[in-house]
Amino acid sequence: MKPFYDTWDLSYKSIFGAVRQYETCRFTIRLPKDMRPDYPPVLVLFRTGFKERFITMNVTEEEEDCFAYSAEYEARYTDVHYYYFSFTEDGNRHYIKKVNIHEGGFDEGEMFQLTVYNSTYSTPDFLKGGVMYQIFPDRFCNSGKPKENIPEGRVLRDDWGGTPFYKPDENGHVWNNDYFGGDFEGIKSKLPYLKGLGVTCIYLNPIFEAHENHRYNTANYMNADPLLGTNEEFAELCKAAESYGICIILDGVFSHTGADSVYFNKYGRYPELGAYQSKESKYYDWYSFIDFPDSYEAWWGIDTLPNVFENNEDYTEYICGDEGVLRYWLDQGAAGYRLDVADELPDKFLANLRKCVKEYDKNKLIIGEVWEDATNKESYGIKRRYLLGDQLDSVMNYPFREAIMNFLKGGKPSEFIKSIMTIVEHYPKPTVDVLMNFVSTHDIERAINRLGGDDCTGKSKDWMAERYLSPEQYEHGKELLKAAMALQFFLPGVPSIYYGDEAGLQGYKDPFNRRCYPWGNEDTDLIEYVSELSRVRKSIPNMRDGRIYFVINEKEVQDSRLIGFTRQGQKQDHIIFVNRSGDTVQLGNISEILSRFTDIQPFYGEFIDDTITVKPYGYTIIKAKFVK
Repeated sequence: MKPFYDTWDLSYKSIFGAVRQYETCRFTIRLPKDMRPDYPPVLVLFRTGFKERFITMNVTEEEEDCFAYSAEYEARYTDVHYYYFSFTEDGNRHYIKKVNIHEGGFDEGEMFQLTVYNSTYSTPDFLKGGVMYQIFPDRFCNSGKPKENIPEGRVLRDDWGGTPFYKPDENGHVWNNDYFGGDFEGIKSKLPYLKGLGVTCIYLNPIFEAHENHRYNTANYMNADPLLGTNEEFAELCKAAESYGICIILDGVFSHTGADSVYFNKYGRYPELGAYQSKESKYYDWYSFIDFPDSYEAWWGIDTLPNVFENNEDYTEYICGDEGVLRYWLDQGAAGYRLDVADELPDKFLANLRKCVKEYDKNKLIIGEVWEDATNKESYGIKRRYLLGDQLDSVMNYPFREAIMNFLKGGKPSEFIKSIMTIVEHYPKPTVDVLMNFVSTHDIERAINRLGGDDCTGKSKDWMAERYLSPEQYEHGKELLKAAMALQFFLPGVPSIYYGDEAGLQGYKDPFNRRCYPWGNEDTDLIEYVSELSRVRKSIPNMRDGRIYFVINEKEVQDSRLIGFTRQGQKQDHIIFVNRSGDTVQLGNISEILSRFTDIQPFYGEFIDDTITVKPYGYTIIKAKFVK
């Protein structure tokens, strides 16, 4: 008996995943012939805040043991919709709802999700098929250029690679005021290295003037931080990167500023009157004071990060206006923005931001920091609209990261498939093509530590500070990291390498995940491996926009050491097998397992006599034509 309903099968749902506005999608259920509905079944579909729609389903086909009932829905409204199917038999009402990743069950389960996105929604082509590289600017490369006009209160260190300051002062405050001197010229000098890695886009953590080394406490949006270089040097970096086929996106921190800033000026560093100093300041209305001046709303209660009213007209104009921050840095050569804490930016502000960026150039990129499924995310009591076509292009893909980590640490293949396919089904295809896929960032422990080291959950910073992997842990973590990167590079979206991951750089959580790049002490084997991954990825055209379908470990093969999926192309599919174990794995009878394919050929790795061989923690790729 066929399933009642299956969202992965186009004979049940004519469009896979999210649907573009004004497209017509055909929904089909199959009921056994011994089920006799009193009336035709109905498709029940609604969106939050609106009444249910009941769409009659009619018999469209009689099959051997079932009747197929179908209905069509024209997706008129951009929103996340929910749906299920209903019918009565002998006066008893029955339902078909989701009982696993994609199949419908009888009288149990959850509602299915249907994302409908704007008919005009598209995402920038320049990132598709590329490779991103994330840089924490202070810790990547110090050019050695003399640092002049160092702001008061900063400690410029001369021990590149030393442990970042992390201990609080006598008042319990951590100042984050130690700098290792990474700069624009240093990044510029390493462009040939990044080109060799296959990098096509650099994402820089904040570069704006700020008085902590992470620079998330902006002091002046219109100036580059003096330790990094000048605005003109940033523009020169963008031009130099372009000559290598590399673009640069910036970190936009717009939900709060620094207390030590031109705008708030709590410590009187700047000559201009700040909001903390006077209610007459032109910036006063940007902030929310509870008891002026010392009590004010701050990001997560951290008093060095006062929150702003993003929808204050003056603030919005300052950021998004014709002479505003966004346009200024785009003029200097930036290719777009990654938005810090996007879930704390109001819808109206995000719409204004998108309008500004896309009117400047529709091919400029907007990525949001969202840690969950961005299509059904709620924040502060509001259902968010990030990916419906009028806010973001893409998001940081934390769900993929967690799926990769959990799978490599022993999780069930079925759970990995569920995590990946849930995102791919929920997100618009234009978003999927530019998802930011990473295994490490500046906010989480490095992947090699997560995979090979001790669990840092609940551990103190003292525990993390000087804790390094043993040689055995390092080798095990490194092998698992290779498998993680293979998944990262071949899943839909764009792989994002966190600086130093490719060189074996270690580090538990902030600030130890922000150590200096180990120039002269790199793991060259890892670097060569990542470079090869980039070359293989670039040689597969399907990596640009091909859909994914899991070909083993769903039903056909139960070898939990392997995961296998195809990246679909118009003329040819590429089928990737990744081995999470320390064993060499052979899988025979490939033509039988892949019965829906023909003309199966080797592409990367060993494929002989209808058998693939996948090395420990490695990957093998074959190519084939999909026929049914």
